[in-house]
Amino acid sequence: MILDVSSKQFASTKKPIPPTLVGMNLGEIRALLAERGEPVYRANQIARWLYREGVSNANDMSDLPCSLRERLAQEIRISPYEVVVERTADNNLTRKALLRLADGSLVETVLMRYPANDRQRARNTVCVSSQVGCAVGCPFCATGFLGLKRHLTAGEIIGQVIYFNQRLRQLQANDARVTNVVFMGEGEPLANFQNVWSAIELLNAPECVGLGARRVTVSTSGLAPRIRELGTKSLEVGLAISLHAPTDDLRNRLVPVNRKYPIAELIDACREYVAQTNRRVSFEYALMRDVNDSIEQARTLARLLDGLLAHVNLIPLNRVEGSLFQPTPWSRMLAFQKTIQASGISCTVRSERGDAIDGACGQLRARLEQSPTANASSPARRELPDW
Repeated sequence: MILDVSSKQFASTKKPIPPTLVGMNLGEIRALLAERGEPVYRANQIARWLYREGVSNANDMSDLPCSLRERLAQEIRISPYEVVVERTADNNLTRKALLRLADGSLVETVLMRYPANDRQRARNTVCVSSQVGCAVGCPFCATGFLGLKRHLTAGEIIGQVIYFNQRLRQLQANDARVTNVVFMGEGEPLANFQNVWSAIELLNAPECVGLGARRVTVSTSGLAPRIRELGTKSLEVGLAISLHAPTDDLRNRLVPVNRKYPIAELIDACREYVAQTNRRVSFEYALMRDVNDSIEQARTLARLLDGLLAHVNLIPLNRVEGSLFQPTPWSRMLAFQKTIQASGISCTVRSERGDAIDGACGQLRARLEQSPTANASSPARRELPDW
């Protein structure tokens, strides 16, 4: 039931929502302290407890005076979520958490640990969600069946990283921390540009999480104007495009936002991004049997990306209950990869992670909410948001 909170009937009984510390930058924490007559120099201490130590209880901020700790505990929320469930897979190298937000919304986040090998150092990558659900409606994606409920705030986004920073210290050692963040969970990050960018600034700020901008990657289904805007920002984060098809006819069906920003406009925006940042663009391509995995489609994709500083990341399709899309066989996937590489374009196959724990975005939430799924073979045409 939805209440009309603007009516006089509820005006006097509606309780104000207390501010949430996680998501505030140093200036906002100082302002909050100043409003309460507290010393503003305490903001640096609070920021350290929030973003480096990951505490969720004001009473654990041991270098604050007891009076301030008590006041924070009474007047302010520390964390924007509570943990509903956490599942593990891949010998505990993959962990997926389902978080409940203050309004009862559920959102997913995933930690993927990659041990060191001969080619690279150990990495701890967190895949964060940027919205509750998603409006793009890709028919092969579990989140697409859920629809869009709302944007996440900067605090709700960065809280996912803080949560896994805490878990890493418990799982590995005191100095273990998240090394990379990818905006590849639920939602279209560039449709929530302001909050996503605020979260990136908090991730990068030395007094907050202190993660280098080049360790952050933002994925988008193809919002061309926002890609251009991203290229103008001072922090040079990575860009990944959820492409999934090399032609407009097919991409209109697989990634409906293509009807608004077709491939030619998308590639032009990517070229502008590369020119502004000198950073390579990653093109994500989920391979679907007899849909987008032919050798001719691989050649078309290679021609599309010719001359662009690009990398193709082939993704084994996650099986989604109710979907008619099937994963491409491994042999055909390797043939597709070799065709791309033969054109001189870097191409890799993403390792499969988390299949046993509903690892793809939206799957665990959908299973818990028991959402009905539509017929994925013929997705309904919908009006797209005014992005």
